[in-house]
Amino acid sequence: MAGVLNRFEGKAALVTGGSRGIGLGIAERILQEGGSVVITGRKQESLDEAAKGLNAGDRLLTLAGNASHEDHRAEAIELAMDKFGRLDHVVGNVGINPFYGSTLDLPLDTARKVLDTNVVSTLGLAQQVWHRTWKENGGSMVIIASVGGLKSAGPIGIYGTSKAALIHLTMQLSDDMAPGVRVNAISPAVVKTRFAEALYVDKEDEVARAYPIGRLGVPEDIGAAAAYFLSDDAAWVTGQNLVADGGSGHTKTV
Repeated sequence: MAGVLNRFEGKAALVTGGSRGIGLGIAERILQEGGSVVITGRKQESLDEAAKGLNAGDRLLTLAGNASHEDHRAEAIELAMDKFGRLDHVVGNVGINPFYGSTLDLPLDTARKVLDTNVVSTLGLAQQVWHRTWKENGGSMVIIASVGGLKSAGPIGIYGTSKAALIHLTMQLSDDMAPGVRVNAISPAVVKTRFAEALYVDKEDEVARAYPIGRLGVPEDIGAAAAYFLSDDAAWVTGQNLVADGGSGHTKTV
Protein backbone atom coordinates (compact mmCIF):
# COMPACT_ATOMS: atom_id res chain seq x y z
CA MET A 1 0.00 0.00 0.00
CA ALA A 2 1.49 3.31 -1.08
CA GLY A 3 1.94 6.10 1.44
CA VAL A 4 1.29 4.09 4.59
CA LEU A 5 0.52 6.33 7.57
CA ASN A 6 0.95 5.62 11.28
CA ARG A 7 -2.30 7.07 12.54
CA PHE A 8 -2.98 4.16 14.93
CA GLU A 9 0.43 3.72 16.49
CA GLY A 10 -0.06 3.23 20.22
CA LYS A 11 -3.83 2.84 19.77
CA ALA A 12 -6.10 -0.20 20.11
CA ALA A 13 -9.24 -1.16 18.21
CA LEU A 14 -12.03 -3.72 18.38
CA VAL A 15 -13.47 -4.89 15.06
CA THR A 16 -16.55 -7.09 15.24
CA GLY A 17 -17.15 -9.44 12.35
CA GLY A 18 -13.45 -9.16 11.62
CA SER A 19 -12.62 -12.65 10.40
CA ARG A 20 -13.33 -11.92 6.72
CA GLY A 21 -14.68 -9.41 4.22
CA ILE A 22 -15.13 -5.78 5.20
CA GLY A 23 -14.24 -6.33 8.84
CA LEU A 24 -11.01 -8.05 7.90
CA GLY A 25 -10.18 -5.24 5.48
CA ILE A 26 -10.65 -2.67 8.25
CA ALA A 27 -8.58 -4.65 10.75
CA GLU A 28 -5.80 -5.03 8.19
CA ARG A 29 -5.68 -1.28 7.56
CA ILE A 30 -5.50 -0.45 11.27
CA LEU A 31 -2.68 -2.94 11.71
CA GLN A 32 -0.85 -1.55 8.68
CA GLU A 33 -0.98 1.85 10.31
CA GLY A 34 0.59 0.64 13.52
CA GLY A 35 -2.45 -0.15 15.66
CA SER A 36 -3.36 -3.15 17.77
CA VAL A 37 -6.63 -4.95 17.08
CA VAL A 38 -9.05 -7.44 18.59
CA ILE A 39 -11.17 -9.14 15.95
CA THR A 40 -14.29 -11.12 16.75
CA GLY A 41 -16.35 -13.61 14.78
CA ARG A 42 -18.55 -16.62 15.26
CA LYS A 43 -16.01 -19.33 14.40
CA GLN A 44 -12.55 -19.70 15.88
CA GLU A 45 -11.25 -21.48 12.78
CA SER A 46 -12.15 -18.47 10.60
CA LEU A 47 -10.48 -16.15 13.08
CA ASP A 48 -7.37 -18.32 13.12
CA GLU A 49 -7.23 -18.22 9.33
CA ALA A 50 -7.59 -14.43 9.37
CA ALA A 51 -4.87 -14.06 12.01
CA LYS A 52 -2.51 -16.21 9.98
CA GLY A 53 -3.03 -13.99 6.93
CA LEU A 54 -2.64 -10.76 8.88
CA ASN A 55 0.56 -11.98 10.55
CA ALA A 56 0.58 -9.16 13.11
CA GLY A 57 2.04 -11.01 16.06
CA ASP A 58 0.98 -9.80 19.50
CA ARG A 59 -0.75 -6.74 18.03
CA LEU A 60 -3.65 -8.96 16.97
CA LEU A 61 -6.00 -10.90 19.24
CA THR A 62 -9.06 -12.98 18.33
CA LEU A 63 -12.22 -13.89 20.20
CA ALA A 64 -14.95 -16.20 18.97
CA GLY A 65 -18.54 -15.68 20.01
CA ASN A 66 -21.97 -14.31 19.18
CA ALA A 67 -22.17 -10.52 18.92
CA SER A 68 -25.79 -10.66 20.07
CA HIS A 69 -24.67 -11.87 23.48
CA GLU A 70 -23.86 -9.21 26.05
CA ASP A 71 -21.28 -11.41 27.77
CA HIS A 72 -19.35 -11.91 24.53
CA ARG A 73 -19.25 -8.17 23.86
CA ALA A 74 -18.04 -7.53 27.39
CA GLU A 75 -15.34 -10.18 27.02
CA ALA A 76 -14.10 -8.59 23.78
CA ILE A 77 -13.88 -5.17 25.42
CA GLU A 78 -12.05 -6.56 28.43
CA LEU A 79 -9.64 -8.48 26.20
CA ALA A 80 -8.55 -5.24 24.57
CA MET A 81 -8.33 -3.40 27.87
CA ASP A 82 -6.37 -6.18 29.57
CA LYS A 83 -3.92 -6.92 26.76
CA PHE A 84 -3.49 -3.46 25.22
CA GLY A 85 -4.33 -1.29 28.23
CA ARG A 86 -6.81 0.80 26.22
CA LEU A 87 -9.58 0.74 23.63
CA ASP A 88 -9.58 3.78 21.36
CA HIS A 89 -11.61 2.62 18.36
CA VAL A 90 -14.56 0.30 17.77
CA VAL A 91 -15.98 -0.94 14.47
CA GLY A 92 -19.50 -2.34 14.52
CA ASN A 93 -19.54 -4.71 11.56
CA VAL A 94 -22.11 -7.32 12.49
CA GLY A 95 -24.77 -8.18 9.95
CA ILE A 96 -26.95 -11.13 8.99
CA ASN A 97 -29.40 -11.54 6.13
CA PRO A 98 -31.19 -14.90 6.46
CA PHE A 99 -34.28 -14.06 4.37
CA TYR A 100 -34.68 -13.38 0.65
CA GLY A 101 -38.14 -12.38 -0.56
CA SER A 102 -41.05 -10.06 0.05
CA THR A 103 -41.34 -8.52 3.49
CA LEU A 104 -45.00 -9.55 3.34
CA ASP A 105 -43.85 -13.16 3.63
CA LEU A 106 -41.11 -12.47 6.18
CA PRO A 107 -41.53 -14.50 9.39
CA LEU A 108 -41.64 -12.05 12.26
CA ASP A 109 -39.26 -14.15 14.34
CA THR A 110 -36.72 -13.75 11.52
CA ALA A 111 -37.30 -10.01 11.49
CA ARG A 112 -36.67 -9.87 15.22
CA LYS A 113 -33.46 -11.87 14.83
CA VAL A 114 -32.14 -9.56 12.10
CA LEU A 115 -32.92 -6.41 14.05
CA ASP A 116 -31.52 -7.85 17.27
CA THR A 117 -28.27 -8.96 15.60
CA ASN A 118 -27.71 -6.01 13.29
CA VAL A 119 -29.06 -3.12 15.36
CA VAL A 120 -29.54 -3.97 19.02
CA SER A 121 -26.15 -5.66 19.37
CA THR A 122 -24.48 -2.59 17.85
CA LEU A 123 -26.25 -0.34 20.34
CA GLY A 124 -25.27 -2.70 23.13
CA LEU A 125 -21.64 -2.58 22.04
CA ALA A 126 -21.64 1.21 22.06
CA GLN A 127 -23.24 1.30 25.52
CA GLN A 128 -20.77 -1.18 26.97
CA VAL A 129 -17.69 0.57 25.58
CA TRP A 130 -19.03 3.92 26.77
CA HIS A 131 -19.50 2.78 30.34
CA ARG A 132 -16.24 0.80 30.43
CA THR A 133 -13.87 3.45 29.12
CA TRP A 134 -15.13 6.07 26.67
CA LYS A 135 -17.14 8.12 29.16
CA GLU A 136 -13.82 9.13 30.73
CA ASN A 137 -11.29 8.56 27.96
CA GLY A 138 -13.14 9.21 24.69
CA GLY A 139 -12.81 7.28 21.44
CA SER A 140 -14.25 6.85 17.98
CA MET A 141 -16.64 4.38 16.39
CA VAL A 142 -17.50 3.35 12.86
CA ILE A 143 -20.72 1.50 12.10
CA ILE A 144 -20.98 -0.46 8.85
CA ALA A 145 -24.37 0.22 7.30
CA SER A 146 -25.33 -0.27 3.62
CA VAL A 147 -26.77 1.50 0.60
CA GLY A 148 -29.67 -0.87 1.24
CA GLY A 149 -30.55 1.37 4.16
CA LEU A 150 -31.04 4.40 1.90
CA LYS A 151 -33.88 3.12 -0.28
CA SER A 152 -36.06 0.08 -0.85
CA ALA A 153 -33.84 -3.00 -0.71
CA GLY A 154 -36.07 -5.30 -2.75
CA PRO A 155 -35.90 -8.94 -1.63
CA ILE A 156 -33.52 -8.15 1.23
CA GLY A 157 -35.90 -5.63 2.74
CA ILE A 158 -35.44 -6.51 6.40
CA TYR A 159 -31.67 -6.26 5.96
CA GLY A 160 -32.12 -2.81 4.42
CA THR A 161 -34.45 -1.84 7.24
CA SER A 162 -31.82 -2.82 9.80
CA LYS A 163 -29.18 -0.81 7.98
CA ALA A 164 -31.47 2.23 7.84
CA ALA A 165 -31.81 1.90 11.60
CA LEU A 166 -28.01 1.81 11.92
CA ILE A 167 -27.67 5.03 9.94
CA HIS A 168 -30.09 6.73 12.30
CA LEU A 169 -28.40 5.12 15.30
CA THR A 170 -25.11 6.61 14.11
CA MET A 171 -26.58 10.10 14.23
CA GLN A 172 -28.18 9.46 17.62
CA LEU A 173 -25.02 8.05 19.19
CA SER A 174 -22.93 10.89 17.79
CA ASP A 175 -25.16 13.26 19.72
CA ASP A 176 -25.43 11.20 22.89
CA MET A 177 -21.69 10.45 23.10
CA ALA A 178 -20.40 13.92 22.19
CA PRO A 179 -18.06 15.64 22.67
CA GLY A 180 -15.59 12.94 23.67
CA VAL A 181 -16.64 10.25 21.20
CA ARG A 182 -17.16 10.51 17.46
CA VAL A 183 -19.47 8.07 15.66
CA ASN A 184 -19.72 7.74 11.88
CA ALA A 185 -21.14 5.21 9.44
CA ILE A 186 -20.13 3.79 6.08
CA SER A 187 -22.76 2.54 3.61
CA PRO A 188 -21.13 0.37 0.95
CA ALA A 189 -22.71 -0.83 -2.26
CA VAL A 190 -21.59 -4.24 -3.56
CA VAL A 191 -18.22 -5.15 -2.11
CA LYS A 192 -16.51 -8.35 -3.19
CA THR A 193 -16.96 -10.47 -0.09
CA ARG A 194 -18.29 -13.94 0.60
CA PHE A 195 -21.36 -12.35 2.21
CA ALA A 196 -22.26 -10.57 -1.06
CA GLU A 197 -21.33 -13.30 -3.52
CA ALA A 198 -24.92 -13.90 -4.61
CA LEU A 199 -24.99 -10.35 -5.96
CA TYR A 200 -22.05 -10.63 -8.33
CA VAL A 201 -20.70 -14.17 -8.83
CA ASP A 202 -20.81 -15.23 -12.51
CA LYS A 203 -21.96 -11.75 -13.52
CA GLU A 204 -19.31 -9.42 -12.10
CA ASP A 205 -18.64 -7.55 -15.37
CA GLU A 206 -22.35 -6.93 -15.84
CA VAL A 207 -22.80 -5.71 -12.26
CA ALA A 208 -19.69 -3.54 -12.44
CA ARG A 209 -21.05 -1.65 -15.45
CA ALA A 210 -23.55 0.02 -13.10
CA TYR A 211 -20.65 1.69 -11.29
CA PRO A 212 -19.08 4.79 -12.91
CA ILE A 213 -15.77 3.84 -11.27
CA GLY A 214 -15.92 0.69 -13.42
CA ARG A 215 -15.50 -1.98 -10.75
CA LEU A 216 -17.02 -3.40 -7.61
CA GLY A 217 -15.76 -2.41 -4.22
CA VAL A 218 -13.16 -4.42 -2.33
CA PRO A 219 -12.65 -4.64 1.44
CA GLU A 220 -9.58 -2.42 1.19
CA ASP A 221 -11.81 0.43 -0.05
CA ILE A 222 -13.90 0.30 3.10
CA GLY A 223 -10.81 -0.20 5.24
CA ALA A 224 -9.37 3.07 3.98
CA ALA A 225 -12.61 4.95 4.63
CA ALA A 226 -12.93 3.49 8.12
CA ALA A 227 -9.34 4.39 8.94
CA TYR A 228 -10.07 8.01 8.08
CA PHE A 229 -13.19 8.17 10.24
CA LEU A 230 -11.51 6.47 13.18
CA SER A 231 -8.36 8.56 13.07
CA ASP A 232 -7.71 12.10 14.24
CA ASP A 233 -7.83 13.19 10.59
CA ALA A 234 -11.60 13.18 11.12
CA ALA A 235 -11.44 15.01 14.43
CA TRP A 236 -14.23 17.41 13.40
CA VAL A 237 -16.42 14.80 11.70
CA THR A 238 -19.18 12.96 13.54
CA GLY A 239 -22.69 11.73 12.84
CA GLN A 240 -21.94 11.28 9.13
CA ASN A 241 -22.75 8.44 6.74
CA LEU A 242 -20.29 7.94 3.90
CA VAL A 243 -21.87 6.29 0.86
CA ALA A 244 -19.18 4.17 -0.78
CA ASP A 245 -20.87 3.06 -3.99
CA GLY A 246 -18.44 3.68 -6.86
CA GLY A 247 -20.63 6.58 -7.97
CA SER A 248 -23.66 4.44 -8.72
CA GLY A 249 -25.97 6.54 -6.57
CA HIS A 250 -25.47 9.47 -8.93
CA THR A 251 -26.18 7.72 -12.22
CA LYS A 252 -29.37 8.35 -14.15
CA THR A 253 -31.88 5.62 -14.79
CA VAL A 254 -33.97 5.46 -17.94
